[in-house]
Amino acid sequence: MTVVVDWVQAHLGFLPPQILVVIVSMLPVIELRGGIPLARLLMLPLWQAIVFSAIGNILPIPFILLFVEKVFDWLRPTKLFGPLVEKLEKRALSKSDGIKKAEFWGLALFVGIPLPGTGGWTGSLAASLLKIDIKKASLAILLGIAIASTIISLISYGVFAM
Repeated sequence: MTVVVDWVQAHLGFLPPQILVVIVSMLPVIELRGGIPLARLLMLPLWQAIVFSAIGNILPIPFILLFVEKVFDWLRPTKLFGPLVEKLEKRALSKSDGIKKAEFWGLALFVGIPLPGTGGWTGSLAASLLKIDIKKASLAILLGIAIASTIISLISYGVFAM
């Protein structure tokens, strides 16, 4: 992780650490699971780690919920992006069994349990592909982000902090 911090500071060090945490938390796959530990390494207080990583994690969610299907429909026929769209759809739907069974709580837990391949991005994609009501999906994803923030904060700052 220190390699990442060194790279971030070398290339983006002109930005305030809070903005760095927001940017890292916006990235797919990394999300707040990387943002909160980065905040810890940048020596931000816990409350800033949670607030700025949650903001970064939440920012892409409405765009994914509202526009991903339209973007996929537009990209699917292309030779360059068609296979990528299919791969993303298969990946999201393959991880969505728990979401289908208990929509709200399944989605909240899917986003909230910080495992590889889960999180706000994948949860939003799955919710959109499963046609879950946008209000229900948004609330479940926000709850999931709160759960993930708590778990990652305990690991990074609290009980299991190194």
